[in-house]
Amino acid sequence: MAASLFHRLRGSGALLALLAAGAALSGCAGISETVAPAFADPGRYELYDCKQLEAERKSLATRTADLQKLMDKAETGAGGAVVSELAYRNDYVAVRGSAQLAEDAWRRNRCRETPPNAPPSVSAAPQPPVIKPAPKSGSAVR
Repeated sequence: MAASLFHRLRGSGALLALLAAGAALSGCAGISETVAPAFADPGRYELYDCKQLEAERKSLATRTADLQKLMDKAETGAGGAVVSELAYRNDYVAVRGSAQLAEDAWRRNRCRETPPNAPPSVSAAPQPPVIKPAPKSGSAVR
């Protein structure tokens, strides 16, 4: 009788521990949105110009989407929520923080998206002039 009671309590304890871990992990998901900038370097984008910020924003958006897909895929398996949190959440939070800081720099610099099929900008590096060698004087062709 005592052994049977012990097994029931032990099973209940494992269930309670599992529920507590799930609650703790679900709480982390809500916190990550406000804590994300804490995991990124706040001065990283200070010297970026609009063209650099545009490329960085696109890269960070792609990386965020990739990590989200990996997290979603991991969550479909057994114990997936735990695997997702352990394997991808830190990277996801860091990338989201960087994206938020890049977005802040974008707004601060008053940048605008480059329209697709836009002609090359005037500020592109000028092409060096083509210098042709002068014909040699005094030499006669025989």
